[in-house]
Amino acid sequence: MINTYQTSVAPPPVPPRLNRSQTVLIPAPLPSRGHNRPLIRFLVAVVVLHLMLSVGGFIYLYDADQKEKRPSAEGKGRNPNAAFQSSEKQETFHRAMAAMVVDKSTAKTSTSGYLQWDMKHSVFRNTNYFQESWLTVLQSGDYYVYSRVTFLKSESVAPLASKVMLRNSKAEDKKILMQAYCNMGGRTGDASVPRLCTATLGEVVTLEEGNQLSVWIENLSLVDYDEKATAFGMYKL
Repeated sequence: MINTYQTSVAPPPVPPRLNRSQTVLIPAPLPSRGHNRPLIRFLVAVVVLHLMLSVGGFIYLYDADQKEKRPSAEGKGRNPNAAFQSSEKQETFHRAMAAMVVDKSTAKTSTSGYLQWDMKHSVFRNTNYFQESWLTVLQSGDYYVYSRVTFLKSESVAPLASKVMLRNSKAEDKKILMQAYCNMGGRTGDASVPRLCTATLGEVVTLEEGNQLSVWIENLSLVDYDEKATAFGMYKL
Protein backbone atom coordinates (compact mmCIF):
# COMPACT_ATOMS: atom_id res chain seq x y z
CA MET A 1 0.00 0.00 0.00
CA ILE A 2 1.02 3.46 -0.72
CA ASN A 3 1.35 5.71 2.29
CA THR A 4 -0.73 8.64 1.32
CA TYR A 5 -0.03 10.49 4.60
CA GLN A 6 3.61 11.36 3.79
CA THR A 7 4.14 14.71 2.09
CA SER A 8 7.04 17.10 1.51
CA VAL A 9 5.16 20.11 2.75
CA ALA A 10 6.25 21.27 6.15
CA PRO A 11 3.63 21.37 8.78
CA PRO A 12 2.37 24.78 9.90
CA PRO A 13 4.02 26.27 12.95
CA VAL A 14 2.56 25.50 16.24
CA PRO A 15 0.93 28.56 17.78
CA PRO A 16 2.35 29.61 21.09
CA ARG A 17 0.65 28.30 24.05
CA LEU A 18 -1.02 30.71 26.34
CA ASN A 19 0.37 29.17 29.45
CA ARG A 20 4.06 29.83 28.40
CA SER A 21 5.91 32.89 29.58
CA GLN A 22 6.67 35.55 26.95
CA THR A 23 9.79 37.75 26.78
CA VAL A 24 8.89 41.43 27.50
CA LEU A 25 11.28 44.25 26.45
CA ILE A 26 11.91 46.63 29.41
CA PRO A 27 13.07 50.20 28.51
CA ALA A 28 16.46 51.28 29.90
CA PRO A 29 16.18 53.53 32.91
CA LEU A 30 16.93 57.28 32.41
CA PRO A 31 20.25 58.59 33.81
CA SER A 32 19.89 59.89 37.28
CA ARG A 33 20.11 63.64 37.96
CA GLY A 34 23.27 63.16 39.99
CA HIS A 35 25.34 62.62 36.83
CA ASN A 36 24.39 66.13 35.43
CA ARG A 37 25.35 68.13 38.51
CA PRO A 38 29.12 68.61 37.65
CA LEU A 39 28.25 69.88 34.17
CA ILE A 40 25.68 72.31 35.53
CA ARG A 41 28.10 73.59 38.15
CA PHE A 42 30.81 74.12 35.50
CA LEU A 43 28.45 76.09 33.27
CA VAL A 44 27.31 78.25 36.18
CA ALA A 45 30.93 78.95 37.17
CA VAL A 46 31.78 80.01 33.58
CA VAL A 47 28.81 82.38 33.45
CA VAL A 48 29.64 83.93 36.84
CA LEU A 49 33.31 84.36 35.90
CA HIS A 50 32.39 86.01 32.61
CA LEU A 51 30.05 88.36 34.43
CA MET A 52 32.72 89.31 36.98
CA LEU A 53 35.29 89.99 34.26
CA SER A 54 32.83 92.17 32.38
CA VAL A 55 32.00 94.22 35.47
CA GLY A 56 35.68 94.56 36.44
CA GLY A 57 36.63 95.67 32.93
CA PHE A 58 33.89 98.29 32.89
CA ILE A 59 34.98 99.68 36.27
CA TYR A 60 38.64 99.84 35.14
CA LEU A 61 37.84 101.67 31.88
CA TYR A 62 35.55 104.11 33.66
CA ASP A 63 38.17 104.91 36.31
CA ALA A 64 40.90 105.39 33.67
CA ASP A 65 38.66 107.74 31.69
CA GLN A 66 37.91 109.82 34.78
CA LYS A 67 41.63 110.10 35.63
CA GLU A 68 42.38 111.42 32.15
CA LYS A 69 39.63 114.01 32.36
CA ARG A 70 40.50 115.17 35.88
CA PRO A 71 43.99 116.67 35.19
CA SER A 72 42.78 118.45 32.07
CA ALA A 73 39.83 119.92 33.96
CA GLU A 74 42.07 121.04 36.82
CA GLY A 75 44.54 122.53 34.36
CA LYS A 76 41.78 124.50 32.65
CA GLY A 77 40.51 125.81 35.95
CA ARG A 78 43.89 126.84 37.34
CA ASN A 79 46.20 127.74 34.47
CA PRO A 80 45.41 127.21 30.77
CA ASN A 81 49.06 127.85 29.87
CA ALA A 82 50.57 125.24 32.21
CA ALA A 83 52.16 123.21 29.40
CA PHE A 84 53.56 126.34 27.77
CA GLN A 85 54.99 127.58 31.06
CA SER A 86 56.61 124.22 31.75
CA SER A 87 58.38 124.21 28.38
CA GLU A 88 59.37 127.84 28.85
CA LYS A 89 60.93 127.08 32.24
CA GLN A 90 62.88 124.20 30.74
CA GLU A 91 64.13 126.42 27.92
CA THR A 92 65.10 129.15 30.39
CA PHE A 93 67.10 126.67 32.45
CA HIS A 94 69.35 125.90 29.46
CA ARG A 95 69.94 129.53 28.47
CA ALA A 96 73.42 130.95 28.82
CA MET A 97 73.96 133.17 31.84
CA ALA A 98 76.61 134.38 34.27
CA ALA A 99 76.41 136.07 37.68
CA MET A 100 79.92 136.94 38.81
CA VAL A 101 81.11 137.67 42.35
CA VAL A 102 84.09 140.01 42.57
CA ASP A 103 87.33 138.69 44.03
CA LYS A 104 88.29 140.80 47.06
CA SER A 105 92.00 140.33 46.37
CA THR A 106 91.79 141.98 42.93
CA ALA A 107 93.45 145.22 44.02
CA LYS A 108 96.49 143.28 45.29
CA THR A 109 96.86 140.76 42.49
CA SER A 110 95.68 142.52 39.33
CA THR A 111 97.94 144.96 37.50
CA SER A 112 95.92 145.26 34.30
CA GLY A 113 92.95 147.22 35.66
CA TYR A 114 90.45 144.40 35.04
CA LEU A 115 88.30 143.13 37.86
CA GLN A 116 88.88 139.53 38.82
CA TRP A 117 86.04 137.15 39.72
CA ASP A 118 85.71 134.57 42.44
CA MET A 119 85.00 131.47 40.36
CA LYS A 120 84.12 129.34 43.40
CA HIS A 121 81.16 131.55 44.31
CA SER A 122 80.19 132.85 40.87
CA VAL A 123 77.45 131.20 38.83
CA PHE A 124 77.74 130.68 35.09
CA ARG A 125 75.93 128.37 32.70
CA ASN A 126 76.79 127.71 29.05
CA THR A 127 79.57 130.29 29.37
CA ASN A 128 83.25 130.02 30.17
CA TYR A 129 85.97 132.19 31.67
CA PHE A 130 89.54 133.11 30.80
CA GLN A 131 92.24 134.17 33.26
CA GLU A 132 89.63 134.89 35.98
CA SER A 133 88.75 138.26 34.38
CA TRP A 134 87.09 137.47 31.05
CA LEU A 135 83.79 135.76 30.34
CA THR A 136 83.68 133.78 27.10
CA VAL A 137 80.43 133.56 25.12
CA LEU A 138 79.61 130.02 23.94
CA GLN A 139 76.23 130.75 22.29
CA SER A 140 75.62 133.51 19.77
CA GLY A 141 72.56 135.68 20.36
CA ASP A 142 71.16 138.71 22.14
CA TYR A 143 72.28 139.18 25.75
CA TYR A 144 71.44 141.54 28.54
CA VAL A 145 74.80 142.60 30.01
CA TYR A 146 74.95 144.44 33.34
CA SER A 147 77.69 145.85 35.54
CA ARG A 148 77.65 147.55 38.93
CA VAL A 149 80.82 149.05 40.40
CA THR A 150 80.85 151.00 43.66
CA PHE A 151 83.72 153.37 44.43
CA LEU A 152 84.78 154.71 47.82
CA LYS A 153 87.41 156.95 49.48
CA SER A 154 88.27 159.00 46.45
CA GLU A 155 89.76 162.47 46.88
CA SER A 156 89.54 163.24 43.19
CA VAL A 157 86.91 165.59 41.82
CA ALA A 158 87.08 163.90 38.41
CA PRO A 159 84.37 161.34 37.53
CA LEU A 160 85.26 157.72 38.13
CA ALA A 161 84.76 155.42 35.13
CA SER A 162 83.63 151.83 34.80
CA LYS A 163 83.91 150.17 31.38
CA VAL A 164 82.76 146.84 29.99
CA MET A 165 85.33 145.74 27.44
CA LEU A 166 84.76 143.42 24.47
CA ARG A 167 87.19 141.39 22.39
CA ASN A 168 86.73 138.64 19.84
CA SER A 169 89.69 136.62 21.08
CA LYS A 170 92.60 137.07 23.42
CA ALA A 171 94.83 138.05 20.47
CA GLU A 172 92.63 140.83 19.12
CA ASP A 173 92.36 144.43 20.26
CA LYS A 174 89.79 145.33 22.86
CA LYS A 175 87.00 147.87 22.49
CA ILE A 176 84.60 149.56 24.86
CA LEU A 177 81.18 147.90 24.80
CA MET A 178 79.61 150.06 27.55
CA GLN A 179 80.81 152.67 30.03
CA ALA A 180 79.44 154.65 32.96
CA TYR A 181 80.68 157.35 35.34
CA CYS A 182 80.01 158.51 38.87
CA ASN A 183 81.33 161.41 40.92
CA MET A 184 81.83 161.71 44.69
CA GLY A 185 81.83 165.51 44.61
CA GLY A 186 85.37 166.18 45.88
CA ARG A 187 86.46 166.74 49.46
CA THR A 188 84.09 166.98 52.39
CA GLY A 189 84.62 168.65 55.74
CA ASP A 190 83.77 165.56 57.84
CA ALA A 191 86.09 162.62 57.13
CA SER A 192 83.83 160.20 59.05
CA VAL A 193 81.04 160.60 56.52
CA PRO A 194 81.25 157.72 54.00
CA ARG A 195 81.66 158.85 50.42
CA LEU A 196 80.41 156.37 47.85
CA CYS A 197 79.22 156.40 44.29
CA THR A 198 78.08 153.61 41.98
CA ALA A 199 78.49 153.36 38.22
CA THR A 200 75.76 151.15 36.81
CA LEU A 201 75.52 149.67 33.32
CA GLY A 202 72.84 147.60 31.63
CA GLU A 203 72.19 147.10 27.94
CA VAL A 204 70.99 144.52 25.40
CA VAL A 205 73.80 143.64 23.00
CA THR A 206 74.34 141.06 20.27
CA LEU A 207 77.24 138.75 20.97
CA GLU A 208 78.91 136.10 18.84
CA GLU A 209 80.35 132.78 19.90
CA GLY A 210 83.90 133.35 21.13
CA ASN A 211 83.38 136.95 22.29
CA GLN A 212 84.92 137.80 25.66
CA LEU A 213 83.76 140.42 28.18
CA SER A 214 85.39 142.01 31.21
CA VAL A 215 85.11 145.08 33.46
CA TRP A 216 87.93 147.62 33.45
CA ILE A 217 88.62 150.14 36.24
CA GLU A 218 91.37 152.77 36.14
CA ASN A 219 92.16 152.58 39.86
CA LEU A 220 91.29 149.22 41.42
CA SER A 221 92.12 150.44 44.94
CA LEU A 222 89.03 152.68 44.91
CA VAL A 223 86.56 149.81 44.37
CA ASP A 224 84.26 148.53 47.07
CA TYR A 225 84.74 144.74 46.81
CA ASP A 226 81.62 143.75 48.68
CA GLU A 227 79.65 141.34 46.46
CA LYS A 228 76.48 143.39 46.95
CA ALA A 229 78.22 146.60 45.87
CA THR A 230 80.16 145.37 42.85
CA ALA A 231 78.94 142.73 40.41
CA PHE A 232 78.92 141.71 36.78
CA GLY A 233 76.88 139.34 34.66
CA MET A 234 74.80 138.62 31.61
CA TYR A 235 72.03 136.33 30.44
CA LYS A 236 70.78 135.34 27.04
CA LEU A 237 67.37 136.60 25.97
